[in-house]
Amino acid sequence: MLIRVKVMSRKHILAASANQALIESVRACLEKDFKVDVATDRRTSLEMFRRKRYEFTFLDIGFLKDEANAAGRPNFKEALLPFWQAFPSADIIVLSPPSGIREAVAAVKAGASNYLTYPLDPHEVCFVTESLGEMHKIESELLHLRDTAWRSDVETGLRTRSPKMMEVLEKVMSVAPTKTSVLLTGETGTGKGVMARLIHAHSNRADKPFIAVHCGAIPDTLLESELFGHEKGAFTGAIRRKMGKFQIADGGTIFLDEAGTISAAAQIKLLQVLQEKTLTRVGGEASTEVDVRIVAATNMDLGRLAEERVFRKDLFYRLNVFPIVLPPLRERPEDIALLAEDFVEKFNRTYNKDIRGLDPEVIEALVRYPWPGNIRELENLVERAYILEKEPILTSHGFPVELFTMETLTGPARPDNVTPLAEVRQKAVEQAEKRYLRDLLTMNKGRIDKSAALAGVTPRQLRNLLVKHGLHKEDFR
Repeated sequence: MLIRVKVMSRKHILAASANQALIESVRACLEKDFKVDVATDRRTSLEMFRRKRYEFTFLDIGFLKDEANAAGRPNFKEALLPFWQAFPSADIIVLSPPSGIREAVAAVKAGASNYLTYPLDPHEVCFVTESLGEMHKIESELLHLRDTAWRSDVETGLRTRSPKMMEVLEKVMSVAPTKTSVLLTGETGTGKGVMARLIHAHSNRADKPFIAVHCGAIPDTLLESELFGHEKGAFTGAIRRKMGKFQIADGGTIFLDEAGTISAAAQIKLLQVLQEKTLTRVGGEASTEVDVRIVAATNMDLGRLAEERVFRKDLFYRLNVFPIVLPPLRERPEDIALLAEDFVEKFNRTYNKDIRGLDPEVIEALVRYPWPGNIRELENLVERAYILEKEPILTSHGFPVELFTMETLTGPARPDNVTPLAEVRQKAVEQAEKRYLRDLLTMNKGRIDKSAALAGVTPRQLRNLLVKHGLHKEDFR
């Protein structure tokens, strides 16, 4: 009789020190419960840290003394930053000789989880690791309780003073607890992905998978396989059966971004999922039941595409059960300063800076700008300015000069020949969009993939914009 024994893999810790005796002490204390990886210099320890998620990292304080502040003292915050950038929630325990307790305390103040002095006491090592583990357990329970009781609140980053956005959020909160399909429409960069996640988070499927699929970024030949899976041998390269995104999302929510780009063949199969709650893998015959809530998003007019027979009418009606239109940023100027401040706070947590806000001149310029790229463009501009800024607040120094001369884009309206506001706004958007594309291509030397990634659009969308504005990538190489 064959007996199968299930071997539980041990968690890993990293011991980083040039002191071999110290490494052996860590190993002796913890090797019963953990697999101990070893690094004998700072560079190796950081490389190993980036490759693997460690339960705990024991780091010799000598590895943190390379960075110094203006006074010549060790800058532990700067030295720890590369570790935080790799894994922001990692537990780093500083190892120090008794004479370096003052520095060890400074390292903890800079963000390290705790410190130990050597020679190591096995009881102290166990106490520190167990207390950190208990703390994470409590934090996890608190997070769960907060999320359970948080249904009526709005996520950080979705603060709003805009009446239009308040209406959107009311609709989101109304439809989230249901099984209804939702169609999010709006310009690129208005936050459709954020709204889709908010709908899932406030639904009774919140503990099930949320699977996002960017339909416009997947070639038509692969989209069916990506969504519905395929059988072994269904096509060249199909060396084994593959589960599709719908099956992976079973019980949860699937977010179909850029739904207007879905191919005709995939539309038929998507309609089958919506009508019959079943799917058939590419190259297969058997049907598989799935329970998936669909949230779709598009910046196209799907109703017009349905009328023109580019998009199936019956599928449009199935997706458009509960439509939500997200307003462009230029129509919610009340939120521009709020969003910019949220982004500054986000970058404060990511970078080694402490920016406290934005100069009023900058806020005024941001409110005047038409934002063709919407929230995504605002985030990109704030991040660029944040990186360049050397003052305690964001000043005009880090922003494009055109942002502060927006009145020159359209020129003053003459009283005897006043242009309608909508036309003026459209011209301003088009000119700003063209200027943005020029700057983007210049910065990336005409490379489409990199430019598209920075702009938050697909390469195909970027090429369409270049055609629209008569720009050629070759001119920027």
